[in-house]
Amino acid sequence: MKRISFLVAALFAGQAWAADLLSIYREAQLQDATYAGAKAQYIGAQEKLPQARSLLLPNVNFGAGSHYNSIDVQYQTSTFPSGKRDFYDYNYGVNVTQPLYRRQNDATYEQAKVQVKQAETQLSAASQDLMTRVAQGYFDVLLARANLSTIGSQKTAVAEQLEQAKRNFIVGTATITDSREAQARYDLVVAQELVAENDLEVKSRALEQIVGKPVGRLAGLTTPVTLNPPQPADMGAWVEQAYQSSLQVALAQQSLEIAAQEIKKADAGHYPTLDAVGSLTDNYASSSTFGVGSDVKQLVVGVQLNIPLYQGGGISSRVREAVAGQERARQDLESARRSVALQTRQAFLGVTSGLGQIKALEQAVGSTKLQLESTKLGQEVGVRTAVDVLNAEQQLAAAQRDLAQAVYNTIVNQLKLKAAVGKLAEADLADVNLLLKEDVQ
Repeated sequence: MKRISFLVAALFAGQAWAADLLSIYREAQLQDATYAGAKAQYIGAQEKLPQARSLLLPNVNFGAGSHYNSIDVQYQTSTFPSGKRDFYDYNYGVNVTQPLYRRQNDATYEQAKVQVKQAETQLSAASQDLMTRVAQGYFDVLLARANLSTIGSQKTAVAEQLEQAKRNFIVGTATITDSREAQARYDLVVAQELVAENDLEVKSRALEQIVGKPVGRLAGLTTPVTLNPPQPADMGAWVEQAYQSSLQVALAQQSLEIAAQEIKKADAGHYPTLDAVGSLTDNYASSSTFGVGSDVKQLVVGVQLNIPLYQGGGISSRVREAVAGQERARQDLESARRSVALQTRQAFLGVTSGLGQIKALEQAVGSTKLQLESTKLGQEVGVRTAVDVLNAEQQLAAAQRDLAQAVYNTIVNQLKLKAAVGKLAEADLADVNLLLKEDVQ
């Protein structure tokens, strides 16, 4: 466990209430278009199972019809009378088909079960992705504001240097070159300030895109901050866990299972089908070409067997296509495993190196504080100038910004590490949220 203490510059202005990470995340759950799309996809995917189940259940159809007939018939014998006849007929009936053996339907049903499970995994992955995007966007805004504040300190110090150079040139204790150099430094800082303002605007708009509205003031980090190293502290153990529980790997594994069922569906075209069939019909006609009406009620029950003999090679072609699809899914699984391993290692190293960087920068902040105190004391006794004090304040602000950046990056990498192994939850955001405080200045 590492204890981190750091100061955050005055970064915020505007609304009285400051949003924190958890409130931003919960707003994003309602407003983020990407996550909303994932939820809609999940809802739609749930219907694949009842659709596949319907293939195993009876298929019942009702049909009916009514017709008007006008016939002019001439017979060569006297058995039936010739002449013109106008009559109507109607028919109605119910047809029932119950699949008894359809190999492709069984494969479709098994495939649908995997597809529903995959949809659940995709929604979980979308939820974890939303958490990391919110955290990254949140701390990107905090860092952009800290950077703008630091450049503001630099601008103040350089402006004082410029004024001092102009005064010294007027009284003859400095050359025009000194004044021009100071002016050049000031112009450079002004340009940097414009870049920082633009960066803050871009970062704010990126977070606004997730939550669907301006984010306003954000809560900053309290002091001191406690950040824990990864447990276990073995990168290999994290990679092995990622292989077992990563959502990315799970999705690829489920795609491989779906591809295997696709082969069974295609190969089922070679197998016979057997259905139980039944129909109940009523056919009525007030007359006929023979001049005799009829009313026929018929009940038919039986089984129907179809054996495919030759389909022009289409079934074999679809099987080969499905086999190729399975091989692609197998390669995608291997790619997912490698990608997850890389992401896990990057996040693990980001946390461990970040903790070391925080410790070093914490010491740097302490040193710059002492330097600032010494410079102020030197100004009081006349051996340091106001410009020296401003420079020291500028260095302290830069050190505080660098420390804040290291902390932000480490926190985000902690979340990414848990996401890489499929274990990121809202409780993790809540833990980070405890580090934030509305009135941090």
